[in-house]
Amino acid sequence: MKRLAFTMIELILAIVVIAILAAVSLPRMDRDLMQEASDTVLSDIRYTQHLALIDNKQKFNEPKWHRAFWKISFESCADGGIFIGVGTDMDYKGDTNLEEAASDPSNGKPMFWLNTSSCKRGGDKDTSNNIFLTKLYGITSVAGTGGCSGKHIGFDHLGRPHVNFTASDKPDHSSYMKTDCNFKFTLSDNTTFDIIIKAESGYAYIAGQEDS
Repeated sequence: MKRLAFTMIELILAIVVIAILAAVSLPRMDRDLMQEASDTVLSDIRYTQHLALIDNKQKFNEPKWHRAFWKISFESCADGGIFIGVGTDMDYKGDTNLEEAASDPSNGKPMFWLNTSSCKRGGDKDTSNNIFLTKLYGITSVAGTGGCSGKHIGFDHLGRPHVNFTASDKPDHSSYMKTDCNFKFTLSDNTTFDIIIKAESGYAYIAGQEDS
């Protein structure tokens, strides 16, 4: 019976072709990582705005009601990593705790972590592992410029962006973001991407990808 098999030359040629394909795909993998990171951040910003649109926090018998705007923040862990937090300060104390955190729509776990804790391993079983930007994508820093000089931004029931509202004692409308916000994210290889959030409308997109 005649047996079919690869010759040594055919095997070597197959290995060479696989090596060439792998070499060609490596730069593409790097670009995909940055695109995945920017898509994730943009999705989380839009999710925060969506929560604000469906959950009107206006309570005019409570002078600090605006502190409960749904907000997204980019915070540092104890070991220097960056994570995303999404939540609403329902008790008006100026910060968000575990019970006030949003649930990650992909796994139902809280989008919450303590900035006094390490996040090198990407959190624990009780929180969403999708919030750890350094662990997942190698993001090393986040800087807000323009209308958002800090590292958090909130939205009201009309989807409008607000800044500097977490410690104010009265809703005097000064927290409306008056100029466009630019969040710049730096990765471990020093590549960067920017997320723009428009003043008034709160429309967010990846810089250079206006239709993203």
